[in-house]
Amino acid sequence: MTIGRAVMALAGTMVLISLILAVQVSQWWLLLAAFVGFNLLQTSFTGFCPAAMIFRALGLKDGMQFR
Repeated sequence: MTIGRAVMALAGTMVLISLILAVQVSQWWLLLAAFVGFNLLQTSFTGFCPAAMIFRALGLKDGMQFR
């Protein structure tokens, strides 16, 4: 798995967890989905992704997305 795929898998998982928690627990969990969306948006403009840095430190190989 490359860093780009891992970042997208993490983002998708966090959004789905946020939606499940919003339905089951409290609508305040939708703020987590908003945070994930904002982070994806800022990454598209700046190229800086904290999750990519963590995955790189864990030893995942670079893809073309985050160099």
